Amino acid sequence: MCLALPVKVIEVGCGQKSEHAMVDLGGVKKEISLALLDDVQVGDYVILHVGYALSKLDPEEAERTLALFSEMSESALTTP
Repeated sequence: MCLALPVKVIEVGCGQKSEHAMVDLGGVKKEISLALLDDVQVGDYVILHVGYALSKLDPEEAERTLALFSEMSESALTTP
């Protein structure tokens, strides 16, 4: 099973290669590759899978998806 997550780009052109970006992954900062995408800007949401941004995502859809993940996580913590 594969899981791709929406993440928000907080920095572009960082790291050893200019095609890298820093993203916010639930409060954790992670460097990812933008090699598969063009024209990614700070503030964009991208779908992240195994360290690569696969596609850009509509901000509203990204926020809804992240809210659902948060709800699932909270539910898992409170369910015996």
